[in-house]
Amino acid sequence: MDKILNSNNVMLVGMLSSLFAGLLTAVGALPIFLTKNISDKMLDTLLGFAAGVMLAATSFSLVIPSIEYGGGGPKSALITAIGILAGGIFLDLTDKYSPHVHLLDERTEGKSSSLARIWLFIIAITIHNFPEGLAVGVGFGDNNIANGLTLAIGIGIQNMPEGLAVALALVREKYPPSKAFFIALLTGLVEPIGGLLGLWLVKVFKPILPFILAFAAGAMLFVISDEIIPETHRGGHERSATYGIMIGFVVMMFLDITLG
Repeated sequence: MDKILNSNNVMLVGMLSSLFAGLLTAVGALPIFLTKNISDKMLDTLLGFAAGVMLAATSFSLVIPSIEYGGGGPKSALITAIGILAGGIFLDLTDKYSPHVHLLDERTEGKSSSLARIWLFIIAITIHNFPEGLAVGVGFGDNNIANGLTLAIGIGIQNMPEGLAVALALVREKYPPSKAFFIALLTGLVEPIGGLLGLWLVKVFKPILPFILAFAAGAMLFVISDEIIPETHRGGHERSATYGIMIGFVVMMFLDITLG
């Protein structure tokens, strides 16, 4: 297997895996062609599930490998901690200075802009999805196929409720279902770009792989805490969303142990 999966093949598998994860965003959006009457409680629960999957993926597929690749011990933990904080700060600054809008709760963030509302929304989803693609790419660090594939599957699973949320928000804003689906598809295709960057970072800066893994973990943690969980708690369905998070975490934990 090691002979078959040389560095070039690993790059190809990584790119295809991040593309697969991104395309599942569109799969999740398919129900809008059948109905737009999906309850807010159900949507919050599904988004909670997505947050749980992301949280487990961050823990088991990024943070733990970061510490292990660093050799363990206090020095390795410190490098991982710095990487996590750096990833979170990077996303914070990106979120703060990029104009974008959240259609699910009508918030506008970042610098003021004359861009159309839909483009502000697409920028928001790009900020949100890019770290996920980056995580898939760096997950293949040190030719770790099992870890990368597990991450891709987990990110793909959590992309499905996010794709539904994106498409549903657009339909409720009077966009035709076909256009809403297409936009959801485009937002998912941000992830292969992030995946390609992650693969490149690992290949070029392999000596600092622990930091890169932790950086991706920090970016993911920022998205979970700043975007997804608050969104699920805004409509009064906190308990259902919390159980969704727990179930998502358990599912991803089993995936990581079984496939990794």
